[in-house]
Amino acid sequence: MTETSVAPVAPAHRAGPRHAAAGPGVTAAPAPGRHRRDIEGLRAVAVLLVVAYHCGLPYVTGGYVGVDVFFVISGFLITGLLLREAGRTGTVSIPRFYARRALRLLPASTVVVVATMAASALWLPPLRLTGILSDALHTTIYAMNWRLAAIGTDYLNAEAEPSPLQHFWSLAVEEQFYLVWPLLLLIVVRRGGRGLTTVLTVVTAGSLLFSVWQTQHNAGWAYFGAHTRAWELGVGALLAVGATRLARLGSGASRALTGCGLAAIVISAFGYTASTPFPGYAALLPVLGTGAVIAGGCAAQSGLLGLPALQGIGRLSYSWYLWHWPALLIAPYAFGHELATWENVAVALGALLLAGLTYAVVENPVRHLAALRDRPWRGIGVGAALSLAAAGLCALITFTAGHASGISSYRATPLTDVGRLGQSLAAAATMPAVPLNLTPALEKAAKDKPRIYREKCSGAFDDPEVKTPCEYGDLTSPTTVVLFGDSHAGHWFPAMEAIATQRHWKLVMVTKSACSAADTLIYLEQLKREFTECVQWRRAAWQRIRSLDPAIVVMASTAPSNKALNVTGTQDQAWVDAWKRSVDAVSGPGTKAYFINDTPWQAGSMPDCLSAHMDDPRACARSRTTAVNLPERRKMVMAAVRAEGARVIDPLPWFCTASRCPVIVGNMLVYKDQHHVTTAYSRFLAPLLSARLKP
Repeated sequence: MTETSVAPVAPAHRAGPRHAAAGPGVTAAPAPGRHRRDIEGLRAVAVLLVVAYHCGLPYVTGGYVGVDVFFVISGFLITGLLLREAGRTGTVSIPRFYARRALRLLPASTVVVVATMAASALWLPPLRLTGILSDALHTTIYAMNWRLAAIGTDYLNAEAEPSPLQHFWSLAVEEQFYLVWPLLLLIVVRRGGRGLTTVLTVVTAGSLLFSVWQTQHNAGWAYFGAHTRAWELGVGALLAVGATRLARLGSGASRALTGCGLAAIVISAFGYTASTPFPGYAALLPVLGTGAVIAGGCAAQSGLLGLPALQGIGRLSYSWYLWHWPALLIAPYAFGHELATWENVAVALGALLLAGLTYAVVENPVRHLAALRDRPWRGIGVGAALSLAAAGLCALITFTAGHASGISSYRATPLTDVGRLGQSLAAAATMPAVPLNLTPALEKAAKDKPRIYREKCSGAFDDPEVKTPCEYGDLTSPTTVVLFGDSHAGHWFPAMEAIATQRHWKLVMVTKSACSAADTLIYLEQLKREFTECVQWRRAAWQRIRSLDPAIVVMASTAPSNKALNVTGTQDQAWVDAWKRSVDAVSGPGTKAYFINDTPWQAGSMPDCLSAHMDDPRACARSRTTAVNLPERRKMVMAAVRAEGARVIDPLPWFCTASRCPVIVGNMLVYKDQHHVTTAYSRFLAPLLSARLKP
């Protein structure tokens, strides 16, 4: 899911007719005046969009734009606060600024992080706690956005379940911006205050251009990056610089700005989807819409945004945002089933009650404590203590839960004889518990990757280059064998390396994650666009393979659930034709093509599932019928590539009985996640695969 953030930080005040005396060269900022009810209402609109989106309400398919609304609001309010201080004192107190941030954000976030960790320990699969602890530690140093960007661009981890703390990414973006912006403003003030608008414009424009570029090339880093979001806060900051002039707008102009701005926010919230490349150009609509609402509100009354209900929700927006996401994510585990939309709404309303309690008991009282507010270093010290306390408590919860979770005493007979694999698969149906001697251990499964990934032999999403040399086995052998495809070719590497070593072949890896060996163009969710790099890589891969003059080319890829683009017939026929073209491209005199059909898919992360079913591993296994993707297309592809001259290897008998596909066979874990085979099981299958490969 796309996440968002609310971090309304400063009180919303309306620009009044009087202005504080500005320091030398500092743009005069409006005096606080009365409360900005329109901004409070705008916060409510934004958080309602976010919550509605996460609840799965129909039509609110772009509710994630609430983050952009809050970024602009934050930039406006915080910059206005800093400008008023500069105008009043001639400087900006950096300690006072960070003390205000700490007292505003950390008390409530500490409560939510610790409570989320405790709820996760109570209801989520035990294996997930270590990852959630890492998330919690990243939240305490405001680095969650970089963690999510790194995970999202790692294909073998990108399908991991979302974290109940991942919504803290946007708070991290704001705090990274505010590590730089107050210092930059202070430098400008000390140099006489001239050029503030120019500095802001350059920063904002530069960030926007970088956002547009990176959204096109790497949507994950663009979405979570502070460098690609800074321009949104910069728009708010520019509005704060011009607030005095905006306060002189006529009533007609101000109402028009507010109306058009709200329309822009609504259009983006209802018109965008999860597939919209974002932020990039698309973020301009909600950002400029929010800017228009704020600009119009500098001179006009709050109108509909001043409704009491919106004022109440806006006041609780920060706490509601903190609570709603972990509540929605953990609730299905607590109730034991996936929630319907109306149940999600009920959970979100429960989170609103928690938000009200947090606001009344924690958030509001702490930030108004004079003993902390008036002594900046004391406030900073309390903030640091809260962060350390959150980290310590989360670590303690994880440690305690880990020792309390059940550990099996059952030891399985080691899996060593491929000749008895059929019996071992059948015996898995009566396995009493997760074996104590499981290989790899559940807690190590996530990092159980073939070494080709560590050695950079599989390119990133946005990298069209074929990696070389990526050679294994007997490097002096006159017999070259190529393994070609996506990560489902990659998970056969341990088996192929063992075969190459035993038969004295030189094995060359030509793989790219998420990029099928079949000659087709798909839309890639991680990039939010057509996967053109895959097409470029595949063309280069064909050239690389032909240049090697291999004896064997082994092709394997994920059974596609992606839609092939730019096709005229059926999807089944499009994929059949795509495989035929690719088989033809790599075949030749002296080169034999082999096609390994896809391995089964389980229902979710198998290590996570098993950690929650230590005494019943069978509960995690799918039936053979449901574990095999697109069975009719599977048969069509096998028949088509066989007709093109390729030899077909169907691995299903190595993974499934006639009725079920177990996730543990003997003492071996079969899947490292939902569908990638562990290195141990792949290596175990080497004799079976070797018997089918004949140069």
